[in-house]
Amino acid sequence: MKIVSYNVNGIRAALNKGFIEWLQSVNPDVVCIQETKAMKEQVDVSLFEAAGYNYNYWFSAQKKGYSGVALLCKQEPDHVEYGTGIDYMDFEGRNIRADFGDVSVMSMYLPSGSNMDRLEFKLTYMADFQKYANELRKIRPNLIVCGDYNICHEAIDIHNPVGLKNVSGFLPVEREWIGNFIESGFIDSFRHFNKEPHNYTWWSYRANARNNNKGWRLDYGMVNNSLKDRLKRSVILNEAKHSDHCPILIEID
Repeated sequence: MKIVSYNVNGIRAALNKGFIEWLQSVNPDVVCIQETKAMKEQVDVSLFEAAGYNYNYWFSAQKKGYSGVALLCKQEPDHVEYGTGIDYMDFEGRNIRADFGDVSVMSMYLPSGSNMDRLEFKLTYMADFQKYANELRKIRPNLIVCGDYNICHEAIDIHNPVGLKNVSGFLPVEREWIGNFIESGFIDSFRHFNKEPHNYTWWSYRANARNNNKGWRLDYGMVNNSLKDRLKRSVILNEAKHSDHCPILIEID
């Protein structure tokens, strides 16, 4: 199974930048999308169907043009779970999961902490999501949580760890949470294969940041430990430029 995860920063904008052609060239089995910024009825889903993704599932925020996650699948899942059942998360359309046999794939868009109110919201979300994942893995142990976590874990994951240490996305409390999330039984699949610096998945649109590779690694494919022996590859696809993020790819047997 080949899984791609991509914060597209608006699916309609990405479609106008050649997203479908790129998708066909990569040819994943499942695509986890974050920040759709659209309701399903606002998108021409026939474009995905023509590319081989006959099964597409959307979980949008109640607020139009905001947040939202989706799954594009070549094969029909056994089950699709919309949201977590935690109302304040689900109002913002941040989680959708598909089950394929014994493997579950989730697209998650964790909030940013852009101001104090949103930071408190993010910290609450993080704590509640950890509890949710712990319970979910009791019934769906082979869980893969792909998405934009809006957190850099280690200094290696951000271009200026000293200068940005007090900025949300690299705060000690956020870094501690993602470390604990991994310790709870997940593998950071990219770091499982690649320990090298300067590997990022998001760049500001300002100051020519992407061309200078002044980025942050905010997007993760977290794979439950039970899948460790089935994990074959995890890479960052930084040649894709439909968003301020780039996609990541995971392969499992």
